[in-house]
Amino acid sequence: MTAVEANAVSPERQDGLSNPKRTLAFLTVSLGITMAVLDGTIVNVALPTIAGDQHANAADAIWIVTSYQLAVMVSLLPMAALAEAIGFRKVFSGGLLVFAIASLLCAYSNSLLTLTLARILQGIGGAALMGISTALLRHILPHRVLGRGLSSMAVVVAVAGAAGPTIAAAILAVASWHWLFLINVPLGVIGLAVGRLTLPETPRNGVSFDYISAVLNVGAFGFLLSGLTGIGGTQFPLWLSIMQIIAGLIAMYFLAVRQIPRKAPMFPIDLLQIPAFRLSIIASVSSFVAQFLAVVSLPFFFARALSYTEVETGLLMTPWPVATAVIAPIAGRLADRFSGGRVSGLGSLLLALGLVSAALLPDHPAVWDIGWRLALCGIGFGLFQSPNNRVMITSAPRERAGGASGMLSTARLFGQSIGAALAAIIFGLTAGYNLPLTMGIAAAFAFLASLVSIWR
Repeated sequence: MTAVEANAVSPERQDGLSNPKRTLAFLTVSLGITMAVLDGTIVNVALPTIAGDQHANAADAIWIVTSYQLAVMVSLLPMAALAEAIGFRKVFSGGLLVFAIASLLCAYSNSLLTLTLARILQGIGGAALMGISTALLRHILPHRVLGRGLSSMAVVVAVAGAAGPTIAAAILAVASWHWLFLINVPLGVIGLAVGRLTLPETPRNGVSFDYISAVLNVGAFGFLLSGLTGIGGTQFPLWLSIMQIIAGLIAMYFLAVRQIPRKAPMFPIDLLQIPAFRLSIIASVSSFVAQFLAVVSLPFFFARALSYTEVETGLLMTPWPVATAVIAPIAGRLADRFSGGRVSGLGSLLLALGLVSAALLPDHPAVWDIGWRLALCGIGFGLFQSPNNRVMITSAPRERAGGASGMLSTARLFGQSIGAALAAIIFGLTAGYNLPLTMGIAAAFAFLASLVSIWR
């Protein structure tokens, strides 16, 4: 199919699919994005147990989380560019298949190294799902309901990202940690089968895939995040981590230079020149640093400093995703009536206040002391996410939907990866679990997101 033929689509595909195919396609995309986002946080509660099984310390066990985030991070923009070149349906279906196979490998890993390698493969599959999900909705939903669809997808992402510990607690209450991964296998098979019947063929952009930019992208994000995480761990010497960070900055420079003259740049320099898009990206990265630093660190604090079990730890984390799920639809409606920057600015300010209150937890907190603080964090996070994503997506031209979708997910994963790296650094450089320091740093990033949102 030529570029001209690809753009000569039927009226149905120009204005979305007809039902019931539309509903099934939307559910397939929602299932894929839920699996990919959820697996970024679902193992957090089980990290202490997995670390014990694999004879690893807390700082090194963070690699179970970071390896997944890192693989997703370096693959998001290349997957979005590949989808624009060969079609969103092929990339999304391939992502489901790779994700299911990798999940099976994770479940049967017998060492920290093999589990980490399997998580890297799982992250590549997850990138194919996350990188194009928002853009794919533009071909599934009619224009008149596209706004509601984007808002619903933002809710799915926000809730899935925060609900990992709660879902993990439910699984761990009846099974071993291996089932945190095995559950993905039947879900992936179902999504693949339904998706092949319902996901639409999409126009190609007529641009060849840029392999050199893909390599530079992997080097830039991979070296930066690996170096940051290595500073807090014991697997690599400090000088090697510093060299990785320097190599990442060099690769980032050459990546940016290569994108400037390109028609559809893999790293979207063209979109970052739009002020609303650029500031939304900065706010998103800052907010997710705060969120992930908290959700990675708190399970260790609850399990080892307060001696809660895995299931109890997961239940203690529950107020955050519940509050996010309740407030996110309200946030979408508020963004329809008021400035998205002001609504998301208020949300990230509430997130900062919740994190500050968590830093001030007493030495022996009651369940209620923990619950209301995490609920406040969830309210703030939910109030921020949907309005910020809406500003980000709608500020980009329609023909750059793939690049905007990839950058949206890149901002989220980049923030989460930095949050996980900061957790590893704090674990490695401080004695015990320094809750005031950890939550204080997270609150600072949330407050930065608030300032940027209001400025926007």
